[in-house]
Amino acid sequence: MSIKQISATELQTRIQNEPHLFLLDVREANEFEYARIANSVLIPLNQIPQRLDELDPEQEIVVICHHGVRSRQACMYLIHSGFKNVINLTGGIDAWSCECDSSVPRY
Repeated sequence: MSIKQISATELQTRIQNEPHLFLLDVREANEFEYARIANSVLIPLNQIPQRLDELDPEQEIVVICHHGVRSRQACMYLIHSGFKNVINLTGGIDAWSCECDSSVPRY
C-alpha cells in the first residue's frame, strides 16, 4: 500500500496557504508537550481505534510523529478504516525542527 508523503518544507508551505489544514499528532502526550507544530491535534497512536469518531474521513489529514514511523502506521490504519486522504509527514517532528522551525526542540 502506498501512503502519500509530504516533506516538512512542503507542509510548511501548505500550512501558510491553508490555515485550517488538519494536523494529527500520534506521539505520546509527553512528547507533544515537549515539541509540536502549532494547531496540531494529539491522538496518541494507541488511542486512534477508540477515537476514530473524532476524525472526519472526508477531511485531508496530515499525520505527524517523531521520525515518521508511528505516523505511517497511523496512516495505514486510517486508510484501512475508510479514510481516503491521509498524508504522512516524512521525517516527523524532527525534520520539522531541522528544516522549518528551529524553535521546536529536538529529542
